[in-house]
Amino acid sequence: VELAEAGGGSVQAGGSKRLSCKVSGYDMSSICFGWFRRPPGKAREAVATINKYENTYYAGSVKGRFTISKDNGKNTLYLQMDSLELEDTPMYCWAADVSTGGHCYDLQQEGDFSYWGQGTQVTVSS
Repeated sequence: VELAEAGGGSVQAGGSKRLSCKVSGYDMSSICFGWFRRPPGKAREAVATINKYENTYYAGSVKGRFTISKDNGKNTLYLQMDSLELEDTPMYCWAADVSTGGHCYDLQQEGDFSYWGQGTQVTVSS
């Protein structure tokens, strides 16, 4: 699985930002995808998960503000982030798991994924 990230950058608090990830080398309809972030000085944390049926799962801190989605026809994974807060600042990265055929039914954690992106920085300012 190969993925190329796009998006990231600076945004003011209350604003929106969309991250995207172009997928190649695998049928993305059979993949569980996740977005993670790493706050400064803290461990990586799960943000959102999407399965093959496009069921979505979110961390409580982003629920109602972030939306994970995918477009199988465009081979692209998205994370739409709205109502951004200063605490949403850290490095974001995608993750993919092909071992379950896309069957994941909860917010997946770090150990559930085998493919990782390099990450992109989002900076929220006041």
